[in-house]
Amino acid sequence: MSTSGLTRRELITRAGALAAALSLVGEEVRAESVGRPNFVFILTDDQRYDAMSGAGHPFLKTPNIDRIAKEGALFKNAFVTISLCSPSRACFLTGKYAHSHGVKDNKTPMSDDLPTWPRLLQKAGYDTAFIGKWHMDGQEGPRPGFNRWVSFKGQGSYDNPIINVDGVTSKHSGYMTDILTDYAVSWLRKSRKEPFCLYLCHKAVHGPFKPAERHAHIFDQIKPEWPTSSQEELTGKPDWFVNRQQMRRGKQTDEEFAQFVRRYYATVMGIDESVGKVLAALDELGVTDNTVIAFAGDNGFFIGEHGMLDKRAAYEESIRIPFLMRYPKMIKPGTTVEKMVLNIDLCPTMLDIAGIQIPQGLHGRSLKPLFDGSASNWREDFLYEYFYEPPFATPTIRAVRTQQWKYVEYPDSNYPAELYDIQEDPHEMKNLIGEPSRADVVSEMKTRLERLIRETS
Repeated sequence: MSTSGLTRRELITRAGALAAALSLVGEEVRAESVGRPNFVFILTDDQRYDAMSGAGHPFLKTPNIDRIAKEGALFKNAFVTISLCSPSRACFLTGKYAHSHGVKDNKTPMSDDLPTWPRLLQKAGYDTAFIGKWHMDGQEGPRPGFNRWVSFKGQGSYDNPIINVDGVTSKHSGYMTDILTDYAVSWLRKSRKEPFCLYLCHKAVHGPFKPAERHAHIFDQIKPEWPTSSQEELTGKPDWFVNRQQMRRGKQTDEEFAQFVRRYYATVMGIDESVGKVLAALDELGVTDNTVIAFAGDNGFFIGEHGMLDKRAAYEESIRIPFLMRYPKMIKPGTTVEKMVLNIDLCPTMLDIAGIQIPQGLHGRSLKPLFDGSASNWREDFLYEYFYEPPFATPTIRAVRTQQWKYVEYPDSNYPAELYDIQEDPHEMKNLIGEPSRADVVSEMKTRLERLIRETS
């Protein structure tokens, strides 16, 4: 385009317009290259909060899980609001407590009317996939919110499982963790223009533990130590607790305990390999830094603490979970978050990052303010609940936990309440409920509990 004959003012005007146009083009290119974030959430079953080397485990090595924390954030005080598979999974999906979303046990189906964060992402144009354990009341067919569905009924099987793929059920050859991983990686690599959301839920580490054959003997030489609380005095503990002494030194031999522990952690090895393959696929696609990656366990697990196995109870080993997130656009590598975070926080966090309006009535909170330290008035306590399921011995539980104290009561029974000073007694071995000097603490904790129940009703 010729500029001959133009005045100086006209030349300046055209130059300004061209610069503005180029600026807009640059902004469009930048926006196009960044795009909306992708989401990958990996959820494991019965994985303890300390079942990863990044948490200081003495012999378990999980370099791929650790990578998420090293390149993102480790939440040191992450908890579930109910320590049971189906209810907790519904909490992750909905951002609500179990008494609100209605999935109070493993036999209750999740209502199709409940909004979930993958469903809202799908509505916003995301390509969504659910791969793995759904579990709720044996639901196995496709659920709302997912374009791709790969799941199975109930607990499924570790070896040669029967899997439902988009409504068609068939038997698969191989090891469950590997099969689910292959489906996940294949789906990630498919050609697409829209952003994606992968919800990968493993069967592992649920018992009976079954490691992949390649890991079956990896810890044969390890001699694990019994936990400190495995030999605690039972004085002050409720009767239901005394009746649940399933893994106690003297009841089991040291070798029986060791075999149990070895199989548990050997099964975790398959999960870490799975995480590595998913991360490698994201790396190969060049989308890792534009993908919000979260990793968590659906509840904790006792391995002899308090002489117990399984979960359900309100003690720390049952309610604490591993929880990690990576997203370099918001999370500085190597971040450690000390604040208490919950499974119900995942839903509002993912929606917040996606720029999607968070539905009214959620009980969880977006974690975004914790990434840059701007959080104010963060939670100082939370409600824990569990609902009795026959034939299990654990009664209905209501509890409240703060940074220092935990108060536990059993509203449908005559069992005595429990109070623990977690800072002074981290293994929760001394019940302080009957000590006159702690009467004010008990009163305060009861008030907190009543408030939390009221706020989440």
